[in-house]
Amino acid sequence: MKALLSHQLVKYLEDRGVEHLFGLCGHTNIAVLSALEGSKITFVNTRHEQIAAHIADGYARAKKQTAVVLSHLGPGLTNAATGVANAALDSIPMVVIAGDVPSHYYGKHPHQEVNLHADASQYEIYRPFVKRAWRVDRPDLFPQILEKAFQLAESGRPGPVLVSVPMDIFSAEIDVELFEKVKHHTRKLHKPSIDNETATRIVEMLVQAKSPVIYAGGGIMIADAAEELKQLVDHLSIPVAYSLMGKGAIADDHPFALGMTGFWGTTFINDTTRNADLILALGTRFAEADASSWENEYTFDIPKTKLIHIDIDPSEIGRNYPAEIGVVADLRETLKVMNRVAKQLYPNGRQNDELKQKISAYRADFQADNKEHCISDAFPMTPQRILQDVREVLPRNGIITTDVGWNKNGVGQQFPVYEPGTVLTPGGLATMGFGAPAALGAKIAQPGRVVISLVGDGGFGQNPAVLATAAEQNIPVIWVIMNNYAFGTIAGLQKAHFGTLLGTVFQRDGQPYSPDYAAIARAYGIEGVKIQSADEFKTVLKQAIDRNVPFVIDVQMQNIPTPTAGHWNIMDIYSPDKKVHHVAVEA
Repeated sequence: MKALLSHQLVKYLEDRGVEHLFGLCGHTNIAVLSALEGSKITFVNTRHEQIAAHIADGYARAKKQTAVVLSHLGPGLTNAATGVANAALDSIPMVVIAGDVPSHYYGKHPHQEVNLHADASQYEIYRPFVKRAWRVDRPDLFPQILEKAFQLAESGRPGPVLVSVPMDIFSAEIDVELFEKVKHHTRKLHKPSIDNETATRIVEMLVQAKSPVIYAGGGIMIADAAEELKQLVDHLSIPVAYSLMGKGAIADDHPFALGMTGFWGTTFINDTTRNADLILALGTRFAEADASSWENEYTFDIPKTKLIHIDIDPSEIGRNYPAEIGVVADLRETLKVMNRVAKQLYPNGRQNDELKQKISAYRADFQADNKEHCISDAFPMTPQRILQDVREVLPRNGIITTDVGWNKNGVGQQFPVYEPGTVLTPGGLATMGFGAPAALGAKIAQPGRVVISLVGDGGFGQNPAVLATAAEQNIPVIWVIMNNYAFGTIAGLQKAHFGTLLGTVFQRDGQPYSPDYAAIARAYGIEGVKIQSADEFKTVLKQAIDRNVPFVIDVQMQNIPTPTAGHWNIMDIYSPDKKVHHVAVEA
C-alpha cells in the first residue's frame, strides 16, 4: 500500500512520541503542515524561524526530548541557522526538517534557492554546526534517513541534524512498508559506562588528594546525572564548582556547592579550583569564560593540578587541558559505578566539616557584601535587586531562561538555582535573542511550572514577535525585561577601553531611548506593565505569576557591570597595559 510521504512523516513523528512541531510555513513545506491537520502533534506557529529554533531548543532542554523544527528553504533555513547553531554548541538534540527546491529543477535556480556556487546544496549551509546534514534524493530513502537522524541527534554528544527534503518528495507516494521496517529498530541505545578498575582508581585518587574539587559542566544535565553527582558528593564530601552550563548540576544551597568559575567567578571559587591538587571534570569543555582564557594564574593551574576528565565526546578531552586520566563515557552510567565503588571502598564515607564551614562563611560574606545592592530602593533598579526579588518569588522548581549580559553573567554568579535544568542559558554561542523564545519552549514542555525569562532590552528587541506566538497559543510565560537602554555589557567594555559608546547605547536626538515594551505587549494582546519604582517590581511579578497568562514586565535597570574576579583575554587585547574590565554606563 502506498501513501503520501508527508502523511507518513507525520505518522512516524507521532509513533516516536513527538508532541510538538515548531516552525513557519513556506511553499516547500505546506504539504507537511496540511498532513498535520487532525494530528495529535501540535504545530507551534512562529513569526520568524530563529524564534522557532530557540523555542525548540528551550523545549528540548526542559522536556529532555529531541525537538523537531519544520523550516522552509533558503531564507527560512538561514533564518533558523542561528538558533540551530546555538543548540549545537550547547549539545541540544534537534531534528530540523526543511523543504528544499524541487528535485527536477536542480541546476535551474528555482525560487529562493541558495546556489551561487553549487546546485541543490542548501543542506551544506548547516554543515559547520550540525552533527550531519542529509539531502533526500529519493522518496524510498526518506524513512531510513529519518531514523538515522533521530538516532544521531540523541546519541553520543547530542546535537541538531538537518534533513533537507525536496518539496516534490514531500508530495510523492511511498510504500508504507518502508516506514514499517524502521519501526523494528530500537529507539534507545545503551550508553557506554566505566569499568570497575578505572572507577576504583579515580575514587582512590579523590580520597587521597588533599584538596580535590569536582568540576561539573552542562553534560551533567544532558546525561540527567545530577542525583548521581549529589550521591558522590555527599558520600565523599568533595566540593563542587561548575561552569556556566553546569549551573544546577548541584543545588546552590548544598553545603559543598562552590559556584561558577572563571571570568564572572569570585576570588574564593577561582582560588579553590586553582589551588586544588586534583580536579574531576565531568561533562565540560572548559570554555574560555569559565576558565579565564586558560591563563593559569586565575582559575585553573593544570597540569600542576592533576586532571581527570570524563566526557561523552572524546574530542573535548585534552582540548584545552592535558588529562592524567581521560574517560569517554555517559556521566550517569559512570557515576552509578563510581558511587557503588566508593561505597564498597569507604562504606562510612568521609566527612569534611572544616571545608563545609569555610564554604558557609564565604557565602555569608558574599551576601553581606552584596546586601546593599540587593535591598536598594534606587530606581532605575540595581540588577542585584531584580535578581533578588525574582528569586524570592520564583518557586524552587521554577524555570528561568536568560539571554546575555547581566541576566546571564549575574545569574551565573549570584542567582541561586536549586534543581537541575531550571536555568536555561545560551552557553556556547552566547546568542542574544535566545532567552525570550526559549521560555516559550520551556513552558510548553513543563506547563505546570512557573517560567520566567530574564532578558535585556537589547535581547528582547531582537525577537519581540515571540509575543504573537504566546498570545495565539496562550503560553503563560513572564518576560522580565532588564532595561538599561543599551547593549549594556558591551557598552561597559567599550567605555572602559575606548572611551566611547558609539553603537552600544540606544538614543534618539541625543537622549536615552527605549520602546515601551509593556505597550508593545498590550498591542499583541498580552498584559504588560512598565515598572515605576523598585518597590513595585516584586508586587507586579507576584501578580503575573498568579494571573497565569503571558505577561511582560518592563523594568528600568542601572547599567553597572557584573563584578568579576577572573580574567578574559580580550581585556589584554584592548588595553595591554591596563588592568581594567568593565565600567558603569549611565543611560
